[in-house]
Amino acid sequence: MLLNHLFQHAAKQPETIAILDDRGSWTYQRLAASAAGLGIFIGMQTAKKHVGILLPTSGGFAAAFYGALLAGKTPVLINFLLADREIAHIIKDSDIDTVISVPPLTERLAGTPLKVIDLLELAKQAPANLPTPVLPKVNESEIAALLYTSGTSGLPKGVMLTYGNLQSCVSGCIQAAELKGQHKFLGIVPLFHSLGLTATLLAPIQLGATSVYIARFSPVAAVEAIRKHGISLVFGVPSMFAAMAHLKAVSPEDFKDIYAIISGGEPLSPGIREGFKARTDQLILEGYGLTETCGPIAFNAPHVARPGSVGKLLEGCSARFVDDNGADVPNGESGEVWLKGPPVFVGYHNLPELTNEVLTGDGYFKTGDLGRIDSDGFIYITGRKKDLIAVAGEKVAPREVEELLMAHPTVAEAAVVGKKDAGRGEIVVAFVIAREGQSINMAVLREYCRECGLPNWKTPREIIVTNDLPRTPTGKVLKRQLQEQLNADSPSR
Repeated sequence: MLLNHLFQHAAKQPETIAILDDRGSWTYQRLAASAAGLGIFIGMQTAKKHVGILLPTSGGFAAAFYGALLAGKTPVLINFLLADREIAHIIKDSDIDTVISVPPLTERLAGTPLKVIDLLELAKQAPANLPTPVLPKVNESEIAALLYTSGTSGLPKGVMLTYGNLQSCVSGCIQAAELKGQHKFLGIVPLFHSLGLTATLLAPIQLGATSVYIARFSPVAAVEAIRKHGISLVFGVPSMFAAMAHLKAVSPEDFKDIYAIISGGEPLSPGIREGFKARTDQLILEGYGLTETCGPIAFNAPHVARPGSVGKLLEGCSARFVDDNGADVPNGESGEVWLKGPPVFVGYHNLPELTNEVLTGDGYFKTGDLGRIDSDGFIYITGRKKDLIAVAGEKVAPREVEELLMAHPTVAEAAVVGKKDAGRGEIVVAFVIAREGQSINMAVLREYCRECGLPNWKTPREIIVTNDLPRTPTGKVLKRQLQEQLNADSPSR
């Protein structure tokens, strides 16, 4: 389970390239030997159950992840793009005393009592060949990895994912998308992110396929890799695909070997989907998942897709769509999305009360997302429950307003939030970014919303033009920061 695949492929196809990264290539034999050596070293360095990984997307990250598992440890994947306060919280919360890293990321750990395993220094001392290790015996319920949420609503929370969670997600995705070992994967989503981990590390290793990693995303580097290496599978977040589509030199020829391009991490706007299709002749297939579901738990497969939806659930998974009282809403109506199935996590580390709050007695995870399902089983995500704006007793779903605004020819991106208001409780405020070469007229935009049939209470009372929006490292807009900015700048009227 998880580990077996790496060593099976190392024995059967030792010279096959497992990973191409910014420093070179890793055959399956080299990756397995590096993981084996690291496993021994990690076991010598710490008696603690958890070991930190603070690394860029690379073959070294893969070796560290599998090495930690070989040592019988639970890898704690640390997002090095977080602020010092958040990284300090993760270190304390996970109770680690050892971190695997490389310069200059090791500087983030300066002043801490942590033992740092420097991969670059260790590689100079490692023997060329190591015997195949004895794989530890694990069961499905054991914690395989600890991933921390991006902290969009407070300090990051540790999501405990079991061997069974990860294995079921990976196998389910391979089956649903009909993936083969001949595919070449492009890794542009960080491996500390659940989508990056499952889709561009665990899945290709299980298949015996090749992954091409780019440590720091750039649209030029991504398109060059797709063209040069004959990439067939790309997983990314919408902002990455938007950046690729804006390149002057991009063309359908660059994407001639593509089997599927799958988007996750945040909502895919129709504008990005259509713009990408126009430039590359490739349809982005939207998926849906959370850290708590190991990443993708639903997606549009290449052979059965419905644009605008996030696809169908993996086999063995189920969903409920419920109202505020926990009762199922009629089919086709929007409600909070509750998910159940083998990929759903077992709880938050050190947060038993929150775990009990979000996991029901019969195993459903209350996602906090709003969505609906159609008669064919395709799911549509309509927003976040916490993001709903209460205007004089009426509820406004920000995503509805955002998609309408982004359909206007002058708007490239929109983020809608609520602002405190003495008379109405809240009012709708939109932050918008102009399309290249366009200027935004706020009066025109408001009139456009009304002409499209948006009720007056849903139409933004204020429209703020900006050059950028606060984001998480994976591109998700931090609406909490926008709300804090609004409510700090202006007193309620």
